[in-house]
Parts: sequence; C-alpha cells; structure tokens
Amino acid sequence: MIEQKTLKSAISCTGIGLHSGEKISMTLHPADVDHGIVFRRTDVVGGGVEIPATFDNVCDTRMCTVIGAEDGTYIATIEHLMAALAGAGVDNALIEVGGAEVPVMDGSSAPFLFLIDCAGVVEQDAPRKAVRILQPVSVVEGDKVVSFEPSDGFSIDFHIEFDNPVIGTQTMSVEMTDAVFKNEIARARTFGFLHEAEALWAAGLAKGASLDNAVVVSGDKVMNEDGMRFDDECVRHKILDAIGDLYLAGAPIQGHYAASRGSHDLNNKLLRELFSDPANYEIVDMDAPMPRVFSDRASWAKETVAAGPATH
Repeated sequence: MIEQKTLKSAISCTGIGLHSGEKISMTLHPADVDHGIVFRRTDVVGGGVEIPATFDNVCDTRMCTVIGAEDGTYIATIEHLMAALAGAGVDNALIEVGGAEVPVMDGSSAPFLFLIDCAGVVEQDAPRKAVRILQPVSVVEGDKVVSFEPSDGFSIDFHIEFDNPVIGTQTMSVEMTDAVFKNEIARARTFGFLHEAEALWAAGLAKGASLDNAVVVSGDKVMNEDGMRFDDECVRHKILDAIGDLYLAGAPIQGHYAASRGSHDLNNKLLRELFSDPANYEIVDMDAPMPRVFSDRASWAKETVAAGPATH
C-alpha cells in the first residue's frame, strides 16, 4: 500500500508575483492525514481564510489558475506549486501566502521542488487515494481538445501549435513518475510573446513578468540570454501546467490525459466533466491488493469528514 505524504518540516520562500509585481512571502507547512492541499491568505484582515486546492474552487483561468473562497478571497498562479506538490507526491500541506498570488520564482516548478526537497517528505499512516478513470471523458472547443482515458499509472500526451518559427509544433508523451517530473518537466518555464507582454504591461497587468521568470519570444528569437532549457521547453511547460491543474482533483489521476492546444480553462472543465458523472471514475486506495472503492467523490469526502477534523 502506498501511504499519504506530507512535509517533514515547514519551509518558507519569498518571490515576486507574476501579475501583481509585488514581493510575496510563502510558507509550506506539514498537515495531517486527509487534509489535502489547502491555501491560507495571511495578508487578509482577520486572517484565517483558507481555500482548499480543488477544481470546484477554481474561479478564474484566463491567465493562470485561480482558486477562491465564498467571501471573494482568492489566490492566483497556483499551478506551478501544485505541479511540484504532485511531482513530489505530497498529499497534505497547508500553504500560507502573504498575498493574492503564489510567487512565480523562475517561472517553473523547480524552485518549489527544491523547497519540498529541503523540507523533506514523510509518509503518514493512511493509504494514498487515486482517482481512477473508468471511461473516456473529453472536452472539445473548436480545435482544442482535452481528454481522459482509462489506463494504468498516469501518462500524458500534449500537442501545441504556434504560428511562430521558434515554437512551431511540439508534441511530447510521458509516463509520469517522480523522476520524469523532476528531470524532464519541472525546469520548464512559462513562456510568452513580447508583443503580448507589452500589451499586458500597457494594461497594467503582468507587472512582475520579466526574463527572470519567463521565456520571452520575439519573432524568430528567444530574448532570454541563455535561450531555452530544452528545445521543446514550451510543450514541457504545458505538461507542467496540466499536472498542476489536474492535481486539483484532490488526488492523483490514474489514467491517460491527452491534450491538443490545452489550457488552464479546458483542464478545469475536464475535471468538472469527469466528476459530473460517477460512472466516469472511482476513488481507490493506491496499490492495495484489494482496492477500496468509493461510489463517488461525495462518499469519499463524507468518509474523510467523518474521520474527524484535520490539525495543522
């Protein structure tokens, strides 16, 4: 049986918000069994506003993935940190953030993975859950498609196309493991085009975006002095984003994910479509000889709540 994991100790970092341009502090804390990944805004008057990192708390996907509470409190740009937590196999953590977004660091998951490695990860006395895909589920919008299919493990196919000589058409297929994430995906940075960045800056947006935290393409050139980290860094980053977005299922996905021109918005719509019908999935204990099967996500959540409140 694979056990749940949390951080061995708390660890902090400080960085710039990609969209606000403000300096933001963040601390990752250990959490109890079945706590899940929960964000807490520490800069809000009164404090204590907690937002579970779940697909149904996503309130905006236009420029990044944003989760929000009923009172309007939100935390943006969570996907790179969520991908690192998924890649490190962390099930339970309390993330305190001193601002409205997670610091962007270098635009990839690598700095967050380093933080988690420094804090250490410990096993907990409870089985890890997985969301097993039982039948195909897809979302199609024009020429954009994202889908789940039943499969052992967690694998990803991603295809992107840009009318740009630097990026062009890129495709990557991976069988996701901790080692693959760390070596092949985590270092891939967010990317964009100079003319788009200039338009955002003119509109007072993306104030923290720079060559220090994003790959910027202008025509047929990469403006970053050191160029790309991988020849296909852009599709690798799209896979990174998808891993972070899909971890909002509340547990690892057991199945195959495929995307052609996928996005944060389509990833969230795919999770909502998946959980809209209990026939699409089952929630099981990972690697148990006889997996415990829950009839739907609601019954899993009900049992978790019945087990008692989590502690931090």
